[in-house]
Amino acid sequence: MSLGSRIIDLRKQKKWGRDELGKIIGTSGAMIGKYERNEMTPSVEIAKKIAEALEVSLDYLVGSTSFVLKDKQMLKRLQDINNLPDKEKDCLITTIDHFIKASKINQM
Repeated sequence: MSLGSRIIDLRKQKKWGRDELGKIIGTSGAMIGKYERNEMTPSVEIAKKIAEALEVSLDYLVGSTSFVLKDKQMLKRLQDINNLPDKEKDCLITTIDHFIKASKINQM
């Protein structure tokens, strides 16, 4: 899926017009249309503003990942985990892995 297609899909999920998204990020609806039609590629700064407005990661917006993280509290938790000392981070990741494995087994 192209950057433009992702912008269209996410904007429509929010029930926003191009002008509304443009106003939120500080550009015009016409420019949003050019991004959506892949006629122009936004700068990294503008793409970041679009991602923030649409509440997705920049990685998702540009197609580097298919994982959409819309829960800001979860993102904060992941950032906090990343900042832990390695030993504590490894222990927490191991615990999370065990819970995921147990959940998958229970679903079988």
